[in-house]
Amino acid sequence: MGSGSGGDVAKPVAAMVVVQVMFAGVNIFYKLAVSDGMDMRVLVAYRYLFASAFLAPLAYFIERKRRTKLTWRVVLLSFICGLTGGSLAQNLYISGMKLTSATFASATTNLIPGVTFVLALIFRYERLAIRTVSGQAKVAGTLLGVGGAMLLTLYKGADVTPWHSSINLLGSGGATTTTTNNNNGGGVVMGSLLCISSCFFYALWLILQARLSAEYPFHYSTTALMCVMSTLQSLALALCYDRDAARWRLGLDVRLLSVVYTGVLASGVMLVVLSWCVKRRGPLFASVFNPLMLLVVALLSSLLLGERLYLGTALGAVLIVMGLYAVLWGKGRETTPTEVAKVRELPTDHHDDGRRIDVVVQPPQQHLLAVAAN
Repeated sequence: MGSGSGGDVAKPVAAMVVVQVMFAGVNIFYKLAVSDGMDMRVLVAYRYLFASAFLAPLAYFIERKRRTKLTWRVVLLSFICGLTGGSLAQNLYISGMKLTSATFASATTNLIPGVTFVLALIFRYERLAIRTVSGQAKVAGTLLGVGGAMLLTLYKGADVTPWHSSINLLGSGGATTTTTNNNNGGGVVMGSLLCISSCFFYALWLILQARLSAEYPFHYSTTALMCVMSTLQSLALALCYDRDAARWRLGLDVRLLSVVYTGVLASGVMLVVLSWCVKRRGPLFASVFNPLMLLVVALLSSLLLGERLYLGTALGAVLIVMGLYAVLWGKGRETTPTEVAKVRELPTDHHDDGRRIDVVVQPPQQHLLAVAAN
């Protein structure tokens, strides 16, 4: 990708920022689809169906010359990834969002860095190293990010909306539904539990995705296979609850737009980018960018859905950015310039059969992978 260490860090950072902006759009389209009366289980099934249709031919043509043979282990890992990060996580998330709000549901996703950190320690993708400066920075940054998300969610304060937008894509019906759900204490509690469960499975998916990328380092193929698995699982779940053909019909409306955006862009394109980032920098690196999605959702909800911005949003944003910077700084300190220089000095090993072995530099928490290239 890049010859300098700055480029090695800057490219995954820029990629993850784009991923979170695109994922923020998913929250908006989900809410619009709910307001239009679309069954969310049907939307999730269509999302992964469109993603599979987009990625399958792309993976075939891009990786057909260098892709190795699939094993049952890779297929099984893809099935579990499709379940944890796809069908199960998404259905839990949209069910929770329907009982709460787009901003609240996206706020709970900021538990993902903390859960991912714990799981990464358990599965040895991260080192705690609490006595080192880098370890303390990662722990402090994770706590700051989660704390900022909770502050943004639980504390409102004064209205600090810097604009007066008259746009409300939800209309009066959508606003009424959100208000009713927020006033229903039981609905909010159940919605919160569903969102938290979704966060756990998503964090588990990040860990499994790191494993899948190591087992089968072909991002287009693994993402396409995962989306196919999620499609089959989501279709089976949706058909159990809703077999009315009219509910599955798509027209030239917000439902089709939501399916295309969430399927082709959010899942088809962004999951490939996310998988690449997980392989390059690890699951914790990818998870700490989730708080950015909350900020983007809050801004878009204020501009497009008629929601307001409050002082708690601004204060939470400051903590989120500080936490993100602390984690990135800590992970950057894990790989010292001396270690990078030593790896770069390693000679390229050429075998008699014409294959070349390239050393891929990864952070210390990941193993050095020898990737055989033709």
